[in-house]
Amino acid sequence: MQRLSSPSVFRTSTLIGIALTVVILLLALALRIHLLGAQSFWNDEGNAYVQATRSFTEIAEHAARDIHPPGYYWLLAGWRALVGETEFALRALSAFASVLSVAFAFALGKHLYGVVAGLTAALLVALNAFSIYYAQEARMYAMLALWSVASMWALARILMSHEAIAGARVRKLVLRILPLALINAAGLYTQYAYVYVLLAQGVIVLLWLVSALARSRKLDRPATVLNTLAIYVAASLLALVLFLPWLPVALQQIATWPNTGQTTPIFESLSVILNWLIFGITSQNASLAVAWLLLLFGLLQVRRGRAWKTLLPAVWVLISIGLFLAQGLFRPNNLKFLLPAQIGMALWLGRGVWVLWQGLSLREARVNRLGWLPTAWIVRLAAIAAALTLVFALYQGFEPLYHDPAYQRADYRAIAARAEAELGANDAIVLNGPNQAEVFDYYYDGVASVYGLPPGLGGDDALTLAETEAVLTGAEAIYAIFWGDAERDPNHVVELTLDRQAYLLDDVWYGDVRLARYLQPGGMSARDLDVTFEYGIQLTGVRWSDGGTALAPGEAVLVALTWQAETAVTNRYKVFVQLLYPDGTLATQHDGEPVGNSLPTIAWQPDEIIEDHHALLIPADGPAGDYTLIVGLYALDPPYERLRTSGGEDYIEIAKITVR
Repeated sequence: MQRLSSPSVFRTSTLIGIALTVVILLLALALRIHLLGAQSFWNDEGNAYVQATRSFTEIAEHAARDIHPPGYYWLLAGWRALVGETEFALRALSAFASVLSVAFAFALGKHLYGVVAGLTAALLVALNAFSIYYAQEARMYAMLALWSVASMWALARILMSHEAIAGARVRKLVLRILPLALINAAGLYTQYAYVYVLLAQGVIVLLWLVSALARSRKLDRPATVLNTLAIYVAASLLALVLFLPWLPVALQQIATWPNTGQTTPIFESLSVILNWLIFGITSQNASLAVAWLLLLFGLLQVRRGRAWKTLLPAVWVLISIGLFLAQGLFRPNNLKFLLPAQIGMALWLGRGVWVLWQGLSLREARVNRLGWLPTAWIVRLAAIAAALTLVFALYQGFEPLYHDPAYQRADYRAIAARAEAELGANDAIVLNGPNQAEVFDYYYDGVASVYGLPPGLGGDDALTLAETEAVLTGAEAIYAIFWGDAERDPNHVVELTLDRQAYLLDDVWYGDVRLARYLQPGGMSARDLDVTFEYGIQLTGVRWSDGGTALAPGEAVLVALTWQAETAVTNRYKVFVQLLYPDGTLATQHDGEPVGNSLPTIAWQPDEIIEDHHALLIPADGPAGDYTLIVGLYALDPPYERLRTSGGEDYIEIAKITVR
């Protein structure tokens, strides 16, 4: 006879469950607010900020020209009015939504399978770097995950309580319909990838219907099944009605959603996706062995007529991944559309732990062959060990998530601060990518003029060239910020014009954004040359800036070299320009393929005149005296041998620079 648990034991287990749930939620909150405002906004967050400053009508108008619906921006606008517009404040909405997702993961797991499954699922969501990363971003993806898991919870409540629905009053039916309808409508207004969740819900309801009808025929209760199905259909129709005003815009935007054009092998794509869903974005191909085992256990213990409960997480995950891949969307930047599936994966793994914890229906009273250790506790220890293995792998992802530059966002804050400190009213800033203006304006409060190039949406190279040359006219320094420029400037007109007409001082990466600093000369000294390097490469002239008579430490020497090739050059060579201290040691140098790496020597035409610009920054602590400017070439590939002149030298001296 099975012994019933005493009330005290029941209360103790309940209190332990409540305590563990609170601990997991507090842990999720701590991980999501840790360094929440430390990083700069990046491009899309800048766009979200600007949207949040607009009226609700203006948000909808601008969202109609974007690829995202307006729901998140509406919420963010209200949130901003309450908490402010610092990085921490605006990202806190996503952090809060993500913590709620952890709570719903627990509620869904507990509702479907039990406390162990709920706690495990919540913990795996709380610790996953994929979830944490987007919880710390002022974008809609954490909210997408929240609506997804909340809708699955609302659907599960309907399907699991269908017998109580028969004969229910209208008020009770409305309370069943409204949560699912409102949540699904909110999900559609948040991100179009929510369709994955809706389709998964449809398959889950179909599985439920098949098993429920089979049972109802024997139990003579088909009416309860049909009533429940009617509630689901009513909720879906109500969600569609609520989304109807935006539906025409959505259909147009989805129809123009670009395919990535990437052809990553399917198994490689699946490997990346599974690692992200199980171990997070910082995963470096962690072992999936334990996870595969738990996923297998998660498909066991199917009770008659309850197959839909067992398969709910798997259906959620597999349909999401399948649709994502079928649309040709695979690339790391798009994996955020699968953030809801991460919760489904955690729930699937949580069920696997729960099945293992149950000991495949073994009772604690059964004893193993040794006669001293209950068999059920062996499998429970195995369940704990499997869960801890996943937790340890997730824990290892925290350090790179918060501190590895590979996972840091573009630092527009630092770029803007540098521009404010270094640029004056006669200088210019070029933003050469979509959405940069919004985030840059959030940080920049300097005096230099800011230009978005190409103008408009790009595509007119002649206009882009004219606008870029107009920026160069009169500007002493130009800071160009490049990100996603291939989208608006696929022929790189802006950068090529800057490389050919200005002098590139340096390229510095701030995350995945590149700051290229260009200078323009005042007066320049000139000298004709007649130097021939190997393979018929000739240096025919040089111009350099010398500040009139002398330059100061910290200033730049601008050098224009005129090259010409007697015949076609069959190898690629880099040009080096070096400035030597008065004692002959190296002070600074600038290396690169000609014309800002845009015109390699193999592309030169015989007798074509090539003007090649270089800029060298004199060290701030450099001593006064006469510095020597030298030029040469070396092979692009190993062993990087220098070319020699007809006189046997591997460089030539082109000027003396006086530093005061």
